[in-house]
Amino acid sequence: MSRYGAAILLLLIVLFCAGSVRVEAPALVPVAAAPVTPAPAPTPGPDPTQQARDEMVHEQIAARGVADRDVLRAMTTVERHRFVPGSYQNLAYEDHPLPIGYGQTISQPYIVALMTEALKLEPGDRVLEVGTGSGYQAAILAEVGAEVYTVEIIPELAAQAEKLLRDLGYAQVHVKNLDGYFGWAEHAPYDAIIVTAAPDHLPQPLAGQLAEGGRLIVPIGPQGSVQTLWLFEKQGGELAATNLGAVRFVPLTGGEP
Repeated sequence: MSRYGAAILLLLIVLFCAGSVRVEAPALVPVAAAPVTPAPAPTPGPDPTQQARDEMVHEQIAARGVADRDVLRAMTTVERHRFVPGSYQNLAYEDHPLPIGYGQTISQPYIVALMTEALKLEPGDRVLEVGTGSGYQAAILAEVGAEVYTVEIIPELAAQAEKLLRDLGYAQVHVKNLDGYFGWAEHAPYDAIIVTAAPDHLPQPLAGQLAEGGRLIVPIGPQGSVQTLWLFEKQGGELAATNLGAVRFVPLTGGEP
């Protein structure tokens, strides 16, 4: 065989062998997906209003002699800014009263604490509040452990306070649109009564609704001037009075002509 013929034969053998070889792709091995770790939830920052409440209690209330631990805890807990109109919220923890509309005010924090402490409340005590206003004093009374019956002569304020107190979870606060001069006889007698507006004399219906051994605190004096904060204690059916100092409250409306 010639060299040329041998070359042809060799090429045919190579082509034949190449056609009989099957090349398989490598098998794909499934790879488990790496577990996805969820991003951690953002950590809430410190509540700036809590620091404001702490400072309010330390500097404005405890520093002036209010020492009842339950009262101080309540003043630290209740978010006063929630009871203040939006335009005044930056002043919510300042040392003075603030307007809440309809010619009414939310009392100075110190006065709220002073009056609450003077009642010497025990958990479960039944308390009548005359003058619901924004609902702030009622919330403080509830935090101390009282069952609170609060009346407000201005329908719009009564409705606003009732909704806010309900939204905040104060189920033990009962609000009604009533003339506070006459109290709320349906739930009398009360272990304590607190009046957050100033009449020019002690309303006798309130004295009559106070339980034996009960305490009643009320500012009494002329409208638009300085009044006197009085604490009355009922013993043997009689009221003993203690002068707690000068204050200034909005007048108590309604009652006798």
